[in-house]
Amino acid sequence: MNGYVNQYLTNTVKSASPEQLMLMLYDGAIKFVALGIQAIENGVIDKRAYYINKTSAIISEFAATLDHSVNPKLAEDLDALYRYMLKRLLDASLANDTAPLIEVKKMLSELRATWAQAIDIKKQEIREKAGVAPSTSDTDYKPLAVAM
Repeated sequence: MNGYVNQYLTNTVKSASPEQLMLMLYDGAIKFVALGIQAIENGVIDKRAYYINKTSAIISEFAATLDHSVNPKLAEDLDALYRYMLKRLLDASLANDTAPLIEVKKMLSELRATWAQAIDIKKQEIREKAGVAPSTSDTDYKPLAVAM
């Protein structure tokens, strides 16, 4: 990447809300798992390991940052889901198989969509409570490119 792109990404991350950062991490995990699928299909074992490890790191971070005090049942369910995804990533790596990666990609995509919807609902509730009209120019995070 060139310097301008790096600067743009740095500024985007530094100015992002916690919700936007979470969506960015989901986008990254989805992108990396998709690249892991491509690496297996192309027989590039070192890249497979690299992308699976990147995906695992993001999912591990999601698990580590769960707040069990706010909604213990939700946190427990998410923790179990994250552990399952990590196991499937390991399965994919050990068997050099795309099927577990495809499964994880689908789960990550669905979770990302759910979180994005929940964030939008919460923002709308806050706007309504404050008596503010819905924004016509949404400046919230949008991924630079759709994950593969």
